[in-house]
Amino acid sequence: MTLVKDDKKKIIDDFKAHSRDTGSAEVQIALLTERINGLGGHFKSHKKDFHSRRGLLAMVGRRRRLLTYIKKKDAKKYEQLLDKLGLRK
Repeated sequence: MTLVKDDKKKIIDDFKAHSRDTGSAEVQIALLTERINGLGGHFKSHKKDFHSRRGLLAMVGRRRRLLTYIKKKDAKKYEQLLDKLGLRK
């Protein structure tokens, strides 16, 4: 469920805006997307884990708010981010 250090570094390298970028909205969205996708298998085997499900919904909401922010700032970057992450909108 948590990201391994190497996986996290790879995601940051793929989405960073400049050399020292670790916290931009694009990077945060990519990290949240990876964590959300990783929880899919967990919920297949733990159907009644409602506490983790609540955390999942919080992550989805946070990602949605960050995507809305990106869309307001730069619509072209928003579309590119959706394509790169494989999100549908």
